Amino acid sequence: MVIGMSAPIEEHVPFNLGDLLNPSGDPADLAVIDLHDPQAPRHVSHGDIDAQARAVARLLHGRGLRAGQRVGILSGNRAEYLSIYSGIARAGLVAVPLNNKAPADLIGYVAEDAELALVFVDAQQASKVPVSVPSIGLDDDGPQGFQAQLDHGSFDTVRPGSDDVAEVLYTSGSSGRPKGVPLTHAGQLWMADRRGLAPDSGQVAIIAQPLFHMAGLLVGKRVLREHGTAVILARFDAREYLHVLARYGVTHVQAVPTVLARLVREADLLASLDLSALRVISLGSAPMTRTLFDKVEAAFPHAKLTHGYGSTEAGGGLFGPHPAGLPTPPISVGVPLDGIEIRLREGPDDSYGVMQVRSPGVTRGYLNLPERNASAFDGDWYITGDVMRRDSDGFYFFVGRADDMFVCGGENIYPGDVEKTLEKHPDVHQACVVPLPDEDRGQIPVAFVVGVPGSTLDAKALRQFAVDNGPVYQYPRRVAFVSELPLAGTDKIDRQAVLRAATEREAAQQWAW
Repeated sequence: MVIGMSAPIEEHVPFNLGDLLNPSGDPADLAVIDLHDPQAPRHVSHGDIDAQARAVARLLHGRGLRAGQRVGILSGNRAEYLSIYSGIARAGLVAVPLNNKAPADLIGYVAEDAELALVFVDAQQASKVPVSVPSIGLDDDGPQGFQAQLDHGSFDTVRPGSDDVAEVLYTSGSSGRPKGVPLTHAGQLWMADRRGLAPDSGQVAIIAQPLFHMAGLLVGKRVLREHGTAVILARFDAREYLHVLARYGVTHVQAVPTVLARLVREADLLASLDLSALRVISLGSAPMTRTLFDKVEAAFPHAKLTHGYGSTEAGGGLFGPHPAGLPTPPISVGVPLDGIEIRLREGPDDSYGVMQVRSPGVTRGYLNLPERNASAFDGDWYITGDVMRRDSDGFYFFVGRADDMFVCGGENIYPGDVEKTLEKHPDVHQACVVPLPDEDRGQIPVAFVVGVPGSTLDAKALRQFAVDNGPVYQYPRRVAFVSELPLAGTDKIDRQAVLRAATEREAAQQWAW
């Protein structure tokens, strides 16, 4: 097998989200390099993925499951994840990727909420599956295990209706129980078409983000549809990630800013590796600062760097390049893709406010949450909760989360604004700002700061820098210097963990000033 393609292929127009493999491509071309065990990489072809997906669909029909029933996947990253997901969708069933980093009680909650009929599960997660839900063990070598139950043969992919759901993705639940987001075959395929295809690109993409998350799953599905190759890691480790980029000639990276922030800290390794194959770095799922943008651009000079925006409820990425060819400003998320409607509400004018989105890709509502739907949707407009501004050229910029905003002495403060100011300091690598209760001012901003390696950052000097370079009311009243910021399961900064740490430091008065 070879990485990339043996010959250019024609565009394939699928009708089922599980049947993305292009029939005009060579089935022997490499689809996945599975580094679940880095010492024993597995090479899986597009033909292998296709055959296993058909076998999964036949298995599910053979067990008596019928259209619309929901099937869970509870596993770490591995090649089988893509073929199982594909087989569930081809069978006309609904795939429900489960957070393998969640505790058993949350898995139980999701299993009940989604009314799972079956779960495919790896050995590490098997104990989390409720006993009332049938399961198939991916690592079970016995007669009831995954390989033994696969039913190889032909299968006619189910043609879904226009409103048929393909998947239910659960949000991270940082503010409570995770919420199920149903997404349709038609809506997801419509979203994929917004960006167009590049079937002759020979792309090699890397997936280190969890496949239960929309971002990781979208990369996998794009690789299948565009006949590329995915290098799948079990987890993110900055130095191993960089070695993999060089070893396999990775061309496309999609990551959250926190991942890129950790990569650029590995200056010695970056200088020693040949990363010239890397062509595109797409950042999204979290805010981006100009400082980090510049650092990433300098660290990966061969790659085009783009900053995007998307959400599970909105069906994926919403923005792209300007239709008139205007260059995208460095930290702009771009302009809305063709057919995606955006409006800004609750601001001083229509160029600033809480973003609402409408398109065929938007979910029609959360699963089993009518009260939440009443506040999150205005007809067929989804209310994102993200505050955006739009410049005179039509480019959009992320300001912050409406629900992250807090009031200090009568002034509205968005943590992202304070973080951007702090990260302008040459000795600041990363910052996270959260509110703490204050008797006089209601709430005050406090900052956790990761310094540039080797720097001797002074807390009082950083405070003065914030006063000099931003609105005086938003400078952080407390600062803690830390070696790294905690990450949530989706590799974004875990703000709830930072807030807990801030509360503990305040009680013990363990601040740098």
